[in-house]
Amino acid sequence: MVIITNYSVAIMFTILAMICWGSWPNTQKIAARNWRFELFYWDKITGILVMALFAAFTLGSLGTEGRTFLEDLRQADAQSFMFAIMGGILWNAGNLFLVAAIATAGMSVAFPIGGGIAWILGILVNYVVVLMDGKIPASNPLLLWTGMIIIIIAIVLSGKAYRQLASEQKKPGTRGIVLSVIAGLFIAFFYGFLVKSLDGEFVAGGTGTLTPFTAIVGFAIGVWVCTIPFYLFVMKPLRVGIPGTVKEYFSANIKTHMAGWLGGLIYCAGTVFSFLAIGAASPAIAYGMSNAAPVVAILWGVIVWKEFRGAPKKTDSILAIMFLLYLVGLIFITWSNA
Repeated sequence: MVIITNYSVAIMFTILAMICWGSWPNTQKIAARNWRFELFYWDKITGILVMALFAAFTLGSLGTEGRTFLEDLRQADAQSFMFAIMGGILWNAGNLFLVAAIATAGMSVAFPIGGGIAWILGILVNYVVVLMDGKIPASNPLLLWTGMIIIIIAIVLSGKAYRQLASEQKKPGTRGIVLSVIAGLFIAFFYGFLVKSLDGEFVAGGTGTLTPFTAIVGFAIGVWVCTIPFYLFVMKPLRVGIPGTVKEYFSANIKTHMAGWLGGLIYCAGTVFSFLAIGAASPAIAYGMSNAAPVVAILWGVIVWKEFRGAPKKTDSILAIMFLLYLVGLIFITWSNA
């Protein structure tokens, strides 16, 4: 399998992960206008599973280091695989709320709030996981915590900007924020479960038996098995608009389905990049950098999709400050282990 051992290369891969994780929501935007977010999501999870298997049989099976994907499957224990599946379930729960938040409030709000909360809590969780393994999560913790505080301020500003827009356009100002917060709380913990599923030989904090590529396949399976139950018992009762139907899903044209498939491929590619970096960068740093996706989502939402068109003029200043704070926080997190 392919293994990254150089810190600079690992940081480059986390930046690629950040771009992927912050860009996949564009595919939800380019899907048919009347295409419900849950119908989009069913296609997205297909893309995730396809990319996970593709990575496992290519990057996870090439090279001379470690174990190939099939070798790893043969030696894996059930508990490690269940940790990976649980990571997929937690991520899926949060991501369903996130796509609902995007449908309600837009990318430039859902991601800074939901993604920001997941970012902060996720760094904390992964920091503790590494500490419990007796390893050092970051060579300069002060820089790491400073970066986190800066990002918390950016999250608060994001919520303020959206409330101003909602007030100006007579939109419900709370629903999108609440959905984003719930999404962030779920997503924050998925990465830690995946780390626990990994062999400690490949990553600090790993207590399982899996290579990163096998863990990603387990994650994708977890996403798959819980999507329909979550939709029926969690998302449908939320009544975010008129729910889509199975008949509607199968009657859509191939172009509409391709948007969701592409979204899943892009997201899972980001996960692969992040886990390629996890050994050299440590889970706290790899997660912190990869989950800087709100920086990318803000640019897409504000500049490309014009989600704040018609907002009060002072909102532009708030958004600019928010974006700069995210960038500064990102730099601090990177330097914390340089």
